[in-house]
Amino acid sequence: MKYAIVVALSVVLVGSILFLDSHLYGSSGPTQRSGKLYIVGSTSVLPLVQVSGEVWNSHQDDITVSVIGSGTGVGIKSISSGIADIAMASREVKSEEVEIYGDNFKKFPIAIDAICVSVSPDVYEGGVREISGHQLFAIYNGEIDSWGELGGPDETITVVAREVGSGTRDLFNEVVMGRVDHDTPGADSYRYSEAEVWATIASGRGVVGYLSLNRARDGEIRALAYEGVLPSAETVRDGSYPLARTLYMYTWGELDDDERAFLEFVTGEKGQAIAGEMGFVPVR
Repeated sequence: MKYAIVVALSVVLVGSILFLDSHLYGSSGPTQRSGKLYIVGSTSVLPLVQVSGEVWNSHQDDITVSVIGSGTGVGIKSISSGIADIAMASREVKSEEVEIYGDNFKKFPIAIDAICVSVSPDVYEGGVREISGHQLFAIYNGEIDSWGELGGPDETITVVAREVGSGTRDLFNEVVMGRVDHDTPGADSYRYSEAEVWATIASGRGVVGYLSLNRARDGEIRALAYEGVLPSAETVRDGSYPLARTLYMYTWGELDDDERAFLEFVTGEKGQAIAGEMGFVPVR
């Protein structure tokens, strides 16, 4: 069953790349795209860049920004191959990606975020308000399968994880599971995007998953304190929340004028104000 899930996810990732290639270039391959910016990648970064792009597009007509969520890994591959102009990433480029694609990536921090361990309302209302790293490891490792073992309702834990290629998955695995490539045998399903994780938690019972602060602050799901610290803009800013991470935009090679203009907007006063309003922590 787990093998089938991995195969399905591989098909989704390949399909995303083919879709991007067709959507951005048609059948003729990469061409000059003056006046248009195509941005792809992390679904954690997607809400911030999407809103920033909408504001940008509504205030000028010279450069049109299009944003597609495809996962950090796909975004990084897309800029290196010329399929996209800018990648959204919820982690830094890996050394193995540099080995495969080359060392021509340019990194731009755009916000700081928290990975929030979140549960469906029945779990929270049933008494589970916080979780330790050891407990979370045991859940995702298949060693704890009932909320009753954690002082909550006597119901089965439904465990949601992210798919291979997700930057959020990589950091969660590194910090909680001990290494990036650690399996999560306790997971019942793997979701392609943060929106899907949110929907699974919000509509289910006994569900636990992990996603960005921007989505977790929604009242329809509940974020748990992790290692005794609640995720918030304040605890991310002061460094006390253990699952904080920087969000990035990447380009390939030297910036052209269009890329520079939009990146200056996102990292400037107006873009950083948007980040703060959406629940992210500005980088400046």
